[in-house]
Amino acid sequence: MLAGMDDLVITTLAERPELTDRLYELADAWPEFMLHDPVGTTLFHQVAVTFPAYSIVATIGGDLVARGRAVPFAFPAEDRTELPDTGWDRVMIWGMSDHRRGIRPTAASALEIAIGAEHLGKGLSYVMLDALRDAVRRQGHDTLYAPVRPNGKTDPSQPMASYIQQYRSDGMPVDPWLRVHVRAGGAVVKVAPASMVIPGSLAEWREWTGLPFDTDGEVHVPGALAPVRVDVAQNHAVYVEPNVWVRHDLGQGTAVAG
Repeated sequence: MLAGMDDLVITTLAERPELTDRLYELADAWPEFMLHDPVGTTLFHQVAVTFPAYSIVATIGGDLVARGRAVPFAFPAEDRTELPDTGWDRVMIWGMSDHRRGIRPTAASALEIAIGAEHLGKGLSYVMLDALRDAVRRQGHDTLYAPVRPNGKTDPSQPMASYIQQYRSDGMPVDPWLRVHVRAGGAVVKVAPASMVIPGSLAEWREWTGLPFDTDGEVHVPGALAPVRVDVAQNHAVYVEPNVWVRHDLGQGTAVAG
C-alpha cells in the first residue's frame, strides 16, 4: 500500500456508478488550450458513461483522488492495420463508432489517468495504470494501447521522435509518463504525430493562453509539446500535438513504482 493511503480504494466506475457525477471534482491538469480539442469536447465526456467497466476511480475516505479512462475498439481490423497517426482523437472516434455500430471490441486504449494535485509524486500513477490494465484485462482483452502525452518534453521545437530516444543511466526513458508505462511492461511503438488537433481564432488563442498571437509563424505556448502555428491574415492558429503510442501486453508486466 502507498504511504499515507491505507484507505485507498480503486474500482471501476461500473462497480461504483454513484461516482460518475463526481469525476470532475478532480481538476484537469492539462493546459487550458488542451480543453478545446473539437474531438475531445464532443466525445471524451461520453467515455465514462458509455464504458464504465473501462473507467477506474480511486477514493480515500470518500474523497475522489484519481481517475482513469479507456475506450474499447476493434483492432486490428480490415480497415485498421496500423495504430493511427492521429492517435488520441482517432482512437476515441473508432471506439465510439464501434459502439454505435455494434462492432465487438478486441482491444482498448487508455485515454487518461488523472491524479489529484495533493497526491502527485506518491507513486499513485503506477497503481492507477496497473488498475486500468486490470480493468481492460477483465473485459477479455489482452492488449491495452495508450497514446501517451510525454509532458516532460519542455522544448516544443524538439521533434518527438528524438525526444523519445533520450534515456536515463538506468535505461529508462527520461520522460516521467513514458517511464511509468515502460516500468509497467509497456513497449513504445511509434510517434502519433497528429494525436490532437486544436484550431481556433486568434481571439480564442489569446483567451486560452494570455499571449498576444499577433505575428505570423510559430508560437511556443507553455505546456505545449509542439509550436502553435499562426496565420494573422486568416485570423487562425492551430496546434497539432504529437503523442507516443505504447502497447501493453496484459499477460506481462506489473506496475512497480521506483
